[in-house]
Amino acid sequence: MLRTEEMLLNVGPQHPSTHGVLRLIVKIDGEMIVDAEPVIGYLHRGTEKLAEDLNYTQIIPYTDRMDYLSAMTNNYAIVHATEQLMGLEIPERAEYLRVIVMELNRIASHLVWMGTYLLDVGAMSPFLYAFRDREEILNLFNELCGARITYNYMRVGGVKWDAPPGWIEKVGTFVEYMKKQMRDYHALITGNEIFISRTKGVGVYSKELAIQYGLSGANLRVTGIDWDLRKKQPYSIYSRFEFDVPTGKTGDLYDKYLCRMNEVVESLKIIEQAVNQFPEGGSIMGKVPRVLRVPEGEIYVGIESPRGELGCHIVSKGKDKPWRLKFRRPSFYNLQILPVLLKGENISNLVAILGGIDIVLGEVDC
Repeated sequence: MLRTEEMLLNVGPQHPSTHGVLRLIVKIDGEMIVDAEPVIGYLHRGTEKLAEDLNYTQIIPYTDRMDYLSAMTNNYAIVHATEQLMGLEIPERAEYLRVIVMELNRIASHLVWMGTYLLDVGAMSPFLYAFRDREEILNLFNELCGARITYNYMRVGGVKWDAPPGWIEKVGTFVEYMKKQMRDYHALITGNEIFISRTKGVGVYSKELAIQYGLSGANLRVTGIDWDLRKKQPYSIYSRFEFDVPTGKTGDLYDKYLCRMNEVVESLKIIEQAVNQFPEGGSIMGKVPRVLRVPEGEIYVGIESPRGELGCHIVSKGKDKPWRLKFRRPSFYNLQILPVLLKGENISNLVAILGGIDIVLGEVDC
C-alpha cells in the first residue's frame, strides 16, 4: 500500500508570492495541506507605541508606512479621528481634494493587487499593464505633493498643498483613459479559461464565516454582504456622490477579482463627480491652533480603505500627544482566515488563496 508522511514546509519569509515578509509554516500530506500557520512580526515597528511620544502632526508620516500601497487613506484615518475629537470644520476644497486622492489611491492599490495576483497565478502581461497605469496615478500624486508612495499629504484641518494649476483637468483626463483601460483588462483577463480554472470555486467561504473572522472590504463583500463604510456610515463628503457597492455571490477567488475590478469602476465614478463639483477658490486648511491640543476624550472612527475597515481609536488626556492610539488594520484581521481556507486544499492553490486576501505586511505588523 502507498503511504505518505506529513512534512513541514516553510513558505517565506523570502518567497516573492507571500507579498512581503510573511512566513507560512505549512503541514502537508503529499500534496494536500493539513494545516497552515502564518508567522508575522518581521515588519513590526511599534507605530502605536511610538505615537504616544509624537504630536498629532508628527504621527501622519508613520501612517504612510502601514499600508504603503494606500498611504492616503492611512493619512486620512488619523487626521479624521483627530478632527472629530476636536470638532473641527473642514473647508470644502480640502474635502474634495481628500476624496479625489483617496479614490485615486484605491485604484492604484487595486492595480497593484491585480497585477501581482495575475503574476502569482502565472500571467506576466497584466502585471506590466497594471504598473503602467498605476504610474499615471503616481505622476499625479508627485505633482500634487512631491511624493510617489509615502505622501504625508493630509493635515488635521485640511491638506498640506493645494492642487496646482491644471491638475484637476489632468485627473479628469485620467478618468477617461482609465475607463478604456478597464475594458481592455476585462477583455484580457476576465474570460480567460486558465484564469477561471485557477480561481472559480477556490477559497470559498460563507457569510457567517466572514463575519466570525471580522473580515471587511472585498473579502467580506464577495460573500454577498453589502457593507461599505462610504455608504453605510458616510464620512467626509461621500454622501454627495452616486456610486454602487460591488458584491459577489460565491465568495471564491474569481468573485474577489471581479469585486475589486468593479470597485475601480466605482472609484472612477466618484472621482469624475468630484472633478465636476470641484469648488473654485477657497481655503485648503480650516481654523486650527498652532499647537494642537486635543480635548480630553476618546473616539473611534472607521473608514473604507482598499483592504477594508481601517479604524483609528484615540484616547486623549487633553495634551498635544495621544495618551493611547490603536489602529484597526484590515490586513491583520483578513489574514486570520487563511489557515481555515488552506486546510484540505492542494498545495498548488496556496499562493492563489493567499494572494486573493490582498494583504500588505506593513499593515499586518504595524
